[in-house]
Amino acid sequence: MKCFPTLCFFILCSIANGFLYSQIQQAPQRSEGDGPYERLIIRGVTVINSTGAPPVGPVDIVVEKNIIKEIKSVGYPGAPVMDKDRPKAGAGDKVMDCQGMYILPGFVDMHGHIGGQSQGTPAEYVFKLWLGHGITTIRDPASGNGVKWTMEHKAKSLKNEIAAPRILCYPAFGSGWDKPISTPEEARLWVRENAKNGADGIKFFGAAPEIFKAALDENKKLGLKSACHHAQLEVGRMNVMATAAAGLTTMEHWYGLPEALFDGQTLQDYPADYNYNNEQHRFEEAGRLWKQAAKPGSERWNFVMNELLKMDFTLDPTFNIYDANRDLMRARQADWHKIYTLPSLWKFYAPSRISHGSYWFDWGTEQEIAWKENYRLWMQFVNEYKNKGGRVTAGSDSGFIYQLYGFGYIRELELLREAGFLPLEVIRAATLKGAEALGMADKIGSIEIGKYADFVLLDENPLANIKVLYGTGTIKLNEKNEAERIGGVKYTIKDGIIYDAKKMLADVKAIVDKAKSENDGELLQPGEKKLKP
Repeated sequence: MKCFPTLCFFILCSIANGFLYSQIQQAPQRSEGDGPYERLIIRGVTVINSTGAPPVGPVDIVVEKNIIKEIKSVGYPGAPVMDKDRPKAGAGDKVMDCQGMYILPGFVDMHGHIGGQSQGTPAEYVFKLWLGHGITTIRDPASGNGVKWTMEHKAKSLKNEIAAPRILCYPAFGSGWDKPISTPEEARLWVRENAKNGADGIKFFGAAPEIFKAALDENKKLGLKSACHHAQLEVGRMNVMATAAAGLTTMEHWYGLPEALFDGQTLQDYPADYNYNNEQHRFEEAGRLWKQAAKPGSERWNFVMNELLKMDFTLDPTFNIYDANRDLMRARQADWHKIYTLPSLWKFYAPSRISHGSYWFDWGTEQEIAWKENYRLWMQFVNEYKNKGGRVTAGSDSGFIYQLYGFGYIRELELLREAGFLPLEVIRAATLKGAEALGMADKIGSIEIGKYADFVLLDENPLANIKVLYGTGTIKLNEKNEAERIGGVKYTIKDGIIYDAKKMLADVKAIVDKAKSENDGELLQPGEKKLKP
């Protein structure tokens, strides 16, 4: 196995945990989606924007090919639409009558792994789950299917040759080299090669300080972005304060942040029998980490927050990916698993000493209570950071720990709300703040003239209930005293192409049904035995 210091710890742990991806099949040629049109008019919508403005409608939006050209108010709620003031439709124009519907900017998933062979998740399955939930842009951190594969699909998505969100490629630092990166000069060379290959940034897991600093400095000179999962095997040498000062632009999860907040110690307090390759140890102790950090409102807490704010640093918390740690049964029994989770992915989630994130060796009440307190402190920092003007984005890291692509992203929005974000602040984190972090706020992230035509359209108001964004919708009692399902994204528009979001999810269901029929893939709960006929 070829290895190098920058990724050595990650690769070794990946082998132990079954996390390494293999090449997966190519996404098929696009046969879905209508457009882009020379001219598209979306009529009668209520706009829920990310600019800080309250909802407004009815509004007509005019798109030419992939660019928003006009946004026009055409009346008042409950009153007839003023037809004389509406943009006129010409011969050949595509007109969508969306009276009474809600339109949002396309969602940005800042942590979107594109499946993998170890999970048995083909690209088409992942892409359609994302499009089915309004996700029009993703950042692929580490490009686990291989940089060449990711770059090929980035190009195909850019040309809309495949049904997929826009893809930004952040290869893992050091990937693609067959020799160790052992000097700052070699780190700079790799960064330059990465930029030359067309990557949008770099994903770090940690490195020796002199190498890490050189790579970040070179990447910053080239104008590229960066992300880091400050893994425990390296965070003792560079926590988030050190990496942000060296030029890192985004941190993932929380790793590196509580370590920067230590004021009575310098390292995490590990039990004597701790072993990082034992994932129950790793995640059980991670659930006690925020209790070791400085208290909210303390001098150290405020100092770290203010320093990160000065550096315009981005937090991408991915609350959802550890949500099962607080309530394993809830995550395991989520509505969507029986319909949309592939049998191979379900098997990957199950308790295992091999599959990454399947650390349910002996998970119980004590672990869940510790994690609930962990979240309380973590969420308090993130919400305060947002309130002081800091950038917080939405990312999912789906495909692990019972979080499914698309569905996990909507859960992330719910958890931002739990952290204290107002509903409009949640939408801004999911759209404009992600666009800013990617350096694309001039193109995506809000519904404004001159920007790309990336939209989410649905019948229900997500500000009243974020759950209406789930592909399975949410339950509501009707006037007949009957429970019914409402919600779900109706249309996802990316680059001016109209995708039927429910059709995207129907295609996913067909993929799952086929896998179940071919592999006797009934989804049994861990420890549950199949009943004999």
